Amino acid sequence: MTTKPKRIERVVALAKLLADHPYRLFSFSYFCKKFDIAKSTLSEDVMAVKSGMELYGLGKIETMSGAAGGVRFVPCHLPEDDEAFLQELAVRLAAPERILPGGMLYTTDILCNPETVVRLGEIIMMRLAELAPDCIMTVETSGIPLALQVARAFNIPLVIARHTSDITEGSTVNINYVSGSTKAIQNMAMPKRALKPDSRVLIIDDVMKGGGTASGMIALAHEVGAKVVGKAFLIATAEPQRKLVDDYAAIFTLHNVDEENQVVHLDINK
Repeated sequence: MTTKPKRIERVVALAKLLADHPYRLFSFSYFCKKFDIAKSTLSEDVMAVKSGMELYGLGKIETMSGAAGGVRFVPCHLPEDDEAFLQELAVRLAAPERILPGGMLYTTDILCNPETVVRLGEIIMMRLAELAPDCIMTVETSGIPLALQVARAFNIPLVIARHTSDITEGSTVNINYVSGSTKAIQNMAMPKRALKPDSRVLIIDDVMKGGGTASGMIALAHEVGAKVVGKAFLIATAEPQRKLVDDYAAIFTLHNVDEENQVVHLDINK
């Protein structure tokens, strides 16, 4: 740059760079070099961004000292803002025109809406941050948008299991699993190199009914020596009560879909 930027311009740029890379730890020297400023000046700028983010419930700025220290942005929202967002989303999900045969709901447009799915990904990250995963896992195809945004919020990789092997992915691990709803035997495959042994895996999917698909992903992760630390879904159905997985999180619980009267009974989980 030919002219030295004003402080307000530098602070805006700092906030943008941090917010665009959730959970990424930037070294202090990175920003000092980029903005050509002293560390003491950078500390003042970081505090300005931190105060503004927290004041308006836009996220948290965390700093870490030491040789490996730095600064990072962690997405978070005011509880009342998330509650309003989920209330509005529940109304959209409960619309009669979303009812599908078999008691399910059409959610593709919601999961393919960037603004909505980014917010959902951040909400799941906030609720499950203590699990400290280092990898997100899902299965093709409808759960991919949500899983990708959870991975982005955590700044960790996404692994996608498939129902058939793909020659472009090299050697694969294959398992058979039982569908929790239909009891049919199905196949699931994943490239051997996708998950490292001892990886901490968080499973994400859009909908869980009987838990068969989630159970298959758990088995696939265990096959390569990874550890499943959690399971989370956009919607979990209330029935069947006995599922093939336990200890899971869901943003919504779908209690009943009355196809005859076109009524959806849906609850938000806190």
